[in-house]
Amino acid sequence: MKTFYWLVKREFWEHRGGFLWTPLITGAIFLILNIMAVITAEVLGVRHGIQVGGENLQMLIAKADAGDLRHIGDGLDIAMMSAMGLVGVVMGIVVLFYCLGALYDDRRDRSILFWKSLPISNLDTVFSKVVSAVVVAPVIAVVVSIAAGVIQLVIYALVLSLHGVNAWQLIGQAHPLRVIATLVSNIPLYALWAIPSVGWLMFCSAWARSKPFLWAVAVPAVLGLLVSWFGIMGLFRLPTIWFWKNIVQRILLSVFPGSNIAYDDGSLTASADFGDDPLNVLSPLHTYGLLASPNLWIGVVAGAVLLAGAVWFRRVRDDS
Repeated sequence: MKTFYWLVKREFWEHRGGFLWTPLITGAIFLILNIMAVITAEVLGVRHGIQVGGENLQMLIAKADAGDLRHIGDGLDIAMMSAMGLVGVVMGIVVLFYCLGALYDDRRDRSILFWKSLPISNLDTVFSKVVSAVVVAPVIAVVVSIAAGVIQLVIYALVLSLHGVNAWQLIGQAHPLRVIATLVSNIPLYALWAIPSVGWLMFCSAWARSKPFLWAVAVPAVLGLLVSWFGIMGLFRLPTIWFWKNIVQRILLSVFPGSNIAYDDGSLTASADFGDDPLNVLSPLHTYGLLASPNLWIGVVAGAVLLAGAVWFRRVRDDS
């Protein structure tokens, strides 16, 4: 267990820029963009004589009923969670290229000769890279997103306070603990959903003698085009849309957080009542309905098979 811990730590050390600094920089850019938007609104308001806040806004807040205040809280929750949108996309790109280089780079720079000289199994090495991709990377991304979301709420509170609005009354309508719980609870589901994509990318990383990115993208894309062409020509009754959605999309895009929301075979829709709360779509009561989907578990099995192939190729591949 201690050896595996150091293997994961080694991955973090070697890819600190992607795992840590990239989310931090993305979160900082997110906050800077928000500050720029606030400054732009202030400047345009002064130029055009539009006053934000003051007695008018205080009056509107005083007249707001429970439903209005709930909608304000929902808007603040979405604003806090919006940081995960940008950070999540960047994290998906980092994980994609990390998996593609995870086993290929060791062969390219011949460092694999050193690692194979140590009493460390190929299984442990590959599994440590999988854990780094589906656990370490999303945990850091979620922590950064939560921090950026909280800072964003504080910025909004300070701006509203400068306009004489009781900002803390509005912030009190938000549910930051619920947002945090929602983001954290989706990490295990992301790990399961990303397995087929991680497995395919690492398989290409271990198998390809050069240009693993080209092989990883070209093979499913060409197969998808062939399936589409056969369908257009009427040569075979192949499920074109199914192939693109369940094969190409799953093995290339599942590393992006939220990609599971775009997939719905009925298990997600039936698992929760959305009501008038927009955050229900991200709540565990809804997202974990995916556990009832055969697509998830078939993907996990397929990813495990691909990872087993990656372990085998790492053992036998010799590019010397």
